[in-house]
Amino acid sequence: MHPSRWFVASLVPLLFTAPLAAQKQTRDTLTPAQAEKIAEAGINPPQRVDLYTKFLDEHADAIKDLAKRAQSPARSQHLSDDLEDFANLMDELGSNLDMYSDRKADIRKALKPLNDSIQHWQSMLHSLPANDPGFDLALTDALDSSNDLADQTKQLIQDQETYFKEHKDQAGQQRAEPPQ
Repeated sequence: MHPSRWFVASLVPLLFTAPLAAQKQTRDTLTPAQAEKIAEAGINPPQRVDLYTKFLDEHADAIKDLAKRAQSPARSQHLSDDLEDFANLMDELGSNLDMYSDRKADIRKALKPLNDSIQHWQSMLHSLPANDPGFDLALTDALDSSNDLADQTKQLIQDQETYFKEHKDQAGQQRAEPPQ
């Protein structure tokens, strides 16, 4: 076999294994049981927001507990992974809030506890050691996600109050089709 063909033939398997390795690195932000509860909440927006808030609270507690442990490369990597999951879950909640806002679903009762929790999460994130190269980027992403979610929630609270003052007959609806 010609050396250049041998080289090409040896690279072909690598082309197929690289995407597989990348797929294995994708982590689920929710446990299977949590994902099932979210799915069961289905078209009940307030319940879904409450579940996301609960699961984010659990993530925040785990991060806070992990941050108390002695500093090590394994701890830093674990914190980085947990912070990435936390940010992804906040982003996922934000996407759900966008959808509920478009549908004019009445989620006012779930937004106040969410707003309070976001303040708690931001406080926890700010209390983490800054400039740790092991999780600095993940912390920055989590802070950005929490700021985005805080802004979105505050705006949604105002929008919902205004909308449901004007449309009292739609108050309490969990799912309405977006106006056309």
